[in-house]
Amino acid sequence: MRNRQLGISLTGLIVGAFILIIVLLLGMKTLPPYLEFFTAKKMITIIANEQRGGSVLDIRRAWQLKTAIENVESISEKDLEITKEAGEVVISFAYRKDIHLFGNVGVYLDFKADSKGKDEAPQ
Repeated sequence: MRNRQLGISLTGLIVGAFILIIVLLLGMKTLPPYLEFFTAKKMITIIANEQRGGSVLDIRRAWQLKTAIENVESISEKDLEITKEAGEVVISFAYRKDIHLFGNVGVYLDFKADSKGKDEAPQ
């Protein structure tokens, strides 16, 4: 017979549940901005390929139409930076997303991408 029981104590269970809740809260709050960023990044690449000879106004109009379908709200057509490099249209954007977690605790994510494939991981 064993003199000691094996298992988790009530204190260990509470601490583990608290850590799990914090991780899940952070994940549920930060996942939508990441999904929106990857959708916006995909959209600027598609628009840059479709609008090779288009004007800046055409590109902004295409962005406006696609954001209505894809539900990208953090970036407006005015936030797009449109340039030409080596005869190619390059569309880029950069923005900061503030995420409120609880109380006065929050995080912010900096997003930056362009249609040439250069993007920075959020910080």
